[in-house]
Amino acid sequence: MKRRGWWWILVFVGLLAGCGEKIPGATILSGSGEEVAARVDEYRQTLGGMNNGGAPGNFRTGYREVNWDSLPDELASPNDYEPDFFNAKEEPRARGMLLFTTGTLRVSADSDNPYGAAPRFGDINPGYADVFHAFSEERLFSPIGSNIVEVTFFVPGTDTPAVTRGFGAIYTDVDTEHTAFEYFNKDGNSLGAFDVPLSDNGLSFLGVAFDDPIVFKVRITYGTVALGPDDSPENDVAVMDNFIFGEPQAVR
Repeated sequence: MKRRGWWWILVFVGLLAGCGEKIPGATILSGSGEEVAARVDEYRQTLGGMNNGGAPGNFRTGYREVNWDSLPDELASPNDYEPDFFNAKEEPRARGMLLFTTGTLRVSADSDNPYGAAPRFGDINPGYADVFHAFSEERLFSPIGSNIVEVTFFVPGTDTPAVTRGFGAIYTDVDTEHTAFEYFNKDGNSLGAFDVPLSDNGLSFLGVAFDDPIVFKVRITYGTVALGPDDSPENDVAVMDNFIFGEPQAVR
């Protein structure tokens, strides 16, 4: 990943620190292993501390969170996930999040699914069930056929485009520095790209909170290649658990 100027130096320093590093206009919170739970809680507080759940409507502060575990079996592996499932108009699915990838989207099966699919994407590659771990039991999320997902936001329960103060998520099994978030404003301008801490066979967290709601889109890169049955030691595959983002506010 190419770095430019003092901004990128500050980003790098913030990620090494792993906690609450302040850069102009934003705060980075990151950690791995035993640090993850504390960093997640700190990030929630940075976004206002109130979980607004899946209720339609707009709140002045707080955050929305998706942990994937409430999905019905028919929207989990071996079946594809619906990109707008958490952009519904009714509770508890009104969270204002829409996903896009050039491949398909997939949520891993739970341990008692009716299809007999192995959990933690073991139906795609048996080795994944051993290297991927969940933060909140027990489903995980990943694109299939691509290693990039874009997230856009809406006022929950509506079709009104929105911006948010920030986005964070938990990764599992990040082996290389290729995995990253890039944030964009409503005009398509990059607000910065940020590396996720490494944690081989473990959990990592990265969340960036901007001072104001300016994030219109987040581009998420999952490792260096898409999930598949023929991984080699030269590849890095990484999937995700909880998504956490600031309460979406209507674009002005």
